[in-house]
Amino acid sequence: MLSQKRTHIFSWFVIFLTVFITSCRVDEPTPDIDTIDKQFNPDYVFDINSLPTITLTITENEWNKFLSKIDDDINTRSYIHADLLFEKEEQKFERKDVGFRLRGNHSRIRPEGTFGERHNSLNPQWHPSNFGICFTKYDKDNPFFGCDRIILKSFRYDYMYCREVFCYDLFRRFGVWSAPRASYCRLFIKVKGDSKPAYFGLYTMIEGIRDEYLQDRFQCGYLPTPNGNLWKITPTTQSANIANAQYPEFIGLDDEESTYIYTLKNNKESFENAKNELMDFASTLYSMNTRSDELKTWLNQHIDIDLFLRYLAVDVIVGSWDDYWFNGNNYYFYLDGNQKFYMIPYDYDNTLGRSSIIDSGTRDVMNWGRGYPMLVLRIFLFPEYVELYKKYLHELANSNYLFAFEGSQNRIRKFHNLISGYIENDIVDGEGLSDEIKDETIYSEPGYYKLLSGDSVTNFFLAKIKSVNGQ
Repeated sequence: MLSQKRTHIFSWFVIFLTVFITSCRVDEPTPDIDTIDKQFNPDYVFDINSLPTITLTITENEWNKFLSKIDDDINTRSYIHADLLFEKEEQKFERKDVGFRLRGNHSRIRPEGTFGERHNSLNPQWHPSNFGICFTKYDKDNPFFGCDRIILKSFRYDYMYCREVFCYDLFRRFGVWSAPRASYCRLFIKVKGDSKPAYFGLYTMIEGIRDEYLQDRFQCGYLPTPNGNLWKITPTTQSANIANAQYPEFIGLDDEESTYIYTLKNNKESFENAKNELMDFASTLYSMNTRSDELKTWLNQHIDIDLFLRYLAVDVIVGSWDDYWFNGNNYYFYLDGNQKFYMIPYDYDNTLGRSSIIDSGTRDVMNWGRGYPMLVLRIFLFPEYVELYKKYLHELANSNYLFAFEGSQNRIRKFHNLISGYIENDIVDGEGLSDEIKDETIYSEPGYYKLLSGDSVTNFFLAKIKSVNGQ
């Protein structure tokens, strides 16, 4: 909580934010100072023009418990207890007892030392892990600025320190309101008893997709209800193309041992109803395979087509291959109770030229995937939707507010101006986290793409815009 010494100074700040923060919650009264972090819009946290600091303080016992759980199972989703300090400009907000855990799929890495080691307070070896913070893990009625959770992603293998921030910002610029908010932060972790906190460096801070996310989109008028069913794709050997969601063996509850393709993230007490709704949606979509008026009517009733095509256009133009269309991966979706489907983009570190599977700069934007997954196949049966997708691609490619080279270049330089003084960190060298900004794309094929330099072949933006305008 804010200290009493800051109460007077902070009073003007409350009034200023209440009047001027861009938010759809304009009718809410000015909150009491003691509850300010529970009432304000998440835009305060995810401010792309600022660089807040997050410090997590964890007891040595909890930290060693954390390391042991990771050694037992690198894919563990178990939480430990932590205290959080969020500092933005001159303001400080404390939150006691938040949930803290490791995150990621193939990117998981032990945050300290090697297998079996406990915390080393004298000579710790820190690693670039991804983390999750859940504000409501131990107190379900205690969100933080309208957020119930935050995802913290390292810039491991992104020497340009910009990919996810750029992509999520582009989604929201282009009206993909379902995209989570994202911005930068500096992350410190303090193990109690150590002389100083460890600086883990710069992180992408991403809005968690759970109840508060749904409540925010509902209050903003995008969703008819926040009480529908939220689903996440679990990476498996099976492609999550929606067609196979008609089979019950692929659908399950979200839990520690889950290997289902489609996992329910909310309304778990009504799982059977949620599963039946999803199966019915998928089987109906699968069975309607003609260009009939009936199919078109059904699509308009049960899919937010404009949102989906905007999502698809941004997804393809940033070169996201580990996605719905190409890899059947990395997305959430929401069914609103009336079987209306809303696509939610997720996980954009493998973008802007980073790919070892395809040349994401030159690949045909009309044949992006290995094939046509169910949603794309059905929607693209109708020429007007194909043309709308093409229109959106061209809008993105030729607008400096969106993806055009000059505008994108200026935006990335602005990001770099914000973060360049804070890149050096306490992470062990040689683990994919650069101590300086480099215009390089690593662990990719082709490996020559740049973002600020290069020509129409080697600059990703120029290559991609050329590919789009060739359609």
